[in-house]
Amino acid sequence: MDNIELEQRLDRIERLLIANKEVLTFEEACEYMGISRSFLYKLTSTRKIPHSKPNGKMIFFEKKKLNVWLLQNGRKSKEEIESEALKYSLNNNTK
Repeated sequence: MDNIELEQRLDRIERLLIANKEVLTFEEACEYMGISRSFLYKLTSTRKIPHSKPNGKMIFFEKKKLNVWLLQNGRKSKEEIESEALKYSLNNNTK
């Protein structure tokens, strides 16, 4: 097994371990969300993302809260909008 293949397998194992954790460190949160360290620092310093600093230094993130944050401001698909419009027009026509 060559080094590249071994590194790829280790990366997959690390991602699986992170996926099973409920609380993530700063580095793990960056990896989990696919964002840079500087962007995450900006989000935490402006308090735009939920996080904890139990000892005033290290930053931790609850994965459930990160998921909620990541999925905020969702956009509906064209099909969802058309379906809602049809339901709305049918409800208004029966009144």
